[in-house]
Amino acid sequence: MVSVVIGTGRTAGRTARRAVLWVVLIALAVLVVYPLVWMILNGFKTNAQVFGSPFSLPDQWGWDAYVNAWQQGVRNYLTVSVLLTVLATAATELLSAWAAYGLTKTALPRSGFFTAVMIAGLMLAPSVAIIPLVTMLQRMSLYDTFLGLLVLYTAFRIPFTVFLIRGYMLTMPGEVDEAAALDGASRWGTFWRITMPMCLPIIITTTVLNILLNWNEYLFATVFTSGSGIQTLPVGLADLMSRIGTHYPTVFAGMVMGAVPMVVLFFACQRYFIRGIGDGMGK
Repeated sequence: MVSVVIGTGRTAGRTARRAVLWVVLIALAVLVVYPLVWMILNGFKTNAQVFGSPFSLPDQWGWDAYVNAWQQGVRNYLTVSVLLTVLATAATELLSAWAAYGLTKTALPRSGFFTAVMIAGLMLAPSVAIIPLVTMLQRMSLYDTFLGLLVLYTAFRIPFTVFLIRGYMLTMPGEVDEAAALDGASRWGTFWRITMPMCLPIIITTTVLNILLNWNEYLFATVFTSGSGIQTLPVGLADLMSRIGTHYPTVFAGMVMGAVPMVVLFFACQRYFIRGIGDGMGK
């Protein structure tokens, strides 16, 4: 009888904890999803409806604000952001994976020193390097150019990416590389045909992280451009707000077009993202 009562009490306790956990998770989901839904709905309203009833559904569903935002420059901002994000992320992943492979799978002299240099790069705040970077890019004729932004985005993402990929590679058995060498595979062939496929979870994880960081980057895109047609989406939306004043439906529409692709990307890759983060931080 006593064991039955104890078992019932434990079951009730687990049920209560589970209920509390679900309540907390639902509350967090509402806090995250509601602002995005609110922006989407306000993008379908008129300016009067946004000010008069900001928390209600639109009286009439129309795409005028989205079309206006697209014509006001969001199209160009999206194009620049997509190209810059894709190229910078691809370059970062390739260089970081190859560097991590060299630090973990080869007898590189002073590999510990190079690893420490990579980790030290994580401690460098971008704002600290603004002035010397401006001077350097001006001397190299890369200031206010797409290539200049591409170099900056790639360079400042490499340390953290190498750190994660290296941690993941340390968990991989060394016998795989030895077997590939016995079969006559070169270092380059082993890297592309064996190591990279085995590192797919961490590659997807770092790719998602770098896409999010590059897509939302604001400091470099502001300092190293001067409105010459290479403005990224965050800078372009700020410029759009200053140009159209208080026509908020257009602003909300532009924000939605910038936010929705990242939300879709994260949910599409979340399974690999969580696994890769856990394995990459494991060493």
